Parts: sequence; C-alpha cells; structure tokens
Amino acid sequence: MDSFNRVMNKIHNRFLDEDKWVAIGEGAIKILLILIVSGILIKIGKAAIHKAFDLRLKMPLRVTERREATLVKLLDNILSYAIYFIAFVMILTELTIDVKAMLAGAGIVGLAVGFGAQNLVRDVITGFFIIFEDQFSVGDHIRIDTFEGTVESIGLRTTKIKSWTGEVHILPNGSITQVTNYSLNNSMAVVDIGIAYEEDIEKAEKIILEIIAKLANVHEDMVKPPELVGVQNFSPTEVTLRVVAETKPMKHFAVARMIRKEIKRGLDQHGIDIPFPRMVMYSRENKGGQAADRGES
Repeated sequence: MDSFNRVMNKIHNRFLDEDKWVAIGEGAIKILLILIVSGILIKIGKAAIHKAFDLRLKMPLRVTERREATLVKLLDNILSYAIYFIAFVMILTELTIDVKAMLAGAGIVGLAVGFGAQNLVRDVITGFFIIFEDQFSVGDHIRIDTFEGTVESIGLRTTKIKSWTGEVHILPNGSITQVTNYSLNNSMAVVDIGIAYEEDIEKAEKIILEIIAKLANVHEDMVKPPELVGVQNFSPTEVTLRVVAETKPMKHFAVARMIRKEIKRGLDQHGIDIPFPRMVMYSRENKGGQAADRGES
C-alpha cells in the first residue's frame, strides 16, 4: 500500500509541477513557430525564384523558356525539401532528442540501404544529367520507348509524360535510355495529293501552286510558305504530288489538315479529279468456249 501511495504521489507531483508545464508550453510554442516560419520562408523563397526567372525573360541573354520552366519546378522542390529538413531537425532538438547521434546512425543505415537501393541512386543520377544536359524540358513533346506525350514534370527520380488521350505515364529516370524530342526543332508538314492519270498534271500543279501561295500567311504556326515538291510517286490508280511546309514544333498536324482541306476545295472548283480505288474484275472463258463478261467498277 505504501508503494502504491508513493507512486501516486510522484504522478501527482509531476502533474502539478509548474516548471514542467511551462517547459512543455514553451516547447509547443517554439515548434509551432518553427512550422509557421518554415511555411513563410518557403512562400518567400518560391516567390523570389519565380520573380528572378520573370526578370530573366526581359534580358537579351537567357536560357530557353523550356529550360526555365523545368528549373523553376526543380528549385521549388529543392527549396521545400531543404527547409522542411531543417525544420524537422529543429523540432527534434526542441523535443530533447539527440540529433547528432540520430544523424550518425542515419548515415550508417543510409550506407547500408544505399547498397540495396542502387536503382534509386541510378534514377537520381540520371535525373540530374537529364536536367543538366537539357535533354528535354517541361512542355516538350517526347517519345521514350513506347510512351509518347508532353512532359508534365521532371524530378530527380521520375519523369511524368501525359499522352494526348489524357493518360499520365510515370517513368523512373534510370529506365530512360533513348529519348526522341520533337520540340527542339521545327516540324515539317507533308501532304500527298493523288491526281488521276487522266488529268493534266501540269495544270494540276499550276492550280496547287496558286492555292498554296494564298496560304503563306493564313496559319500563324507556319514558319515558311508551303512548297510544291513535285511528283512523289506513281501508284496503280494515281499520280502523287507532294506539298511540304515548315511549321513550329509539333504544329505540323494542324497545318497539314488545313493544307489538305484548301487543296481539295481548289481542285474541286477546277474540276480536277482525285481518284478513288478501282477494281477490275476478269473471268476466264467458260467450258463452252464463250468468254465471260468483264466488268470494271
């Protein structure tokens, strides 16, 4: 009974210890202030980063907008991680936890984990070189293996690609061995026009030249006026003429559709036929020696 009373007295004294409650209150206030100050510093730091890159837009010498968008997101993440780590260490210090011993132990554990996390290390190293070498940036249209789409974000570990149908592919950077970037240089719109063999090819070429001459300043995504290359191919039913036009990166699909529409409209107005598939049916003579009918459709 006496031991129970002594235990209860100790518990009672601890709960009534004013100094203890004052220390707990001070620690809670300090932790709350650390969290508030960390949030404020992150907002100020991100605002400063965005402001610095906005000022670079007005400078004659600067990196491309693609690279700037990538660097802004990367610096935002690095700033957030750094401030959160410092805040975490300060909170542990306020909780009277030996941070030095923890960091030393974490270093040993990290070394052991590093041997088993080689893929993670490879992802981080590859991600660093992707950003450093500017292989591709946020907003670029790229193809990696079987995945093709627009780059949503680039991190030190993963890259996110959004396809034109809406799917988002998340790829570890270490798995990226070959990249096709469609956004670095201008694209080329290629339009093939089929003309019937019965038509006058020179007349058709003259009409097409008149049509594409009017399209020079119609579409803002065209870098150069369309050009008639000439006869591209002979097929069983048509002569193929080719028109090409240099466009801004990844704008060749829209420009090609517009050129096809205008050429089709112009050829129809001048009575130039665009051939359709034809089939010739032929049957051998029957047993009676009479020839079977031949038909063409």
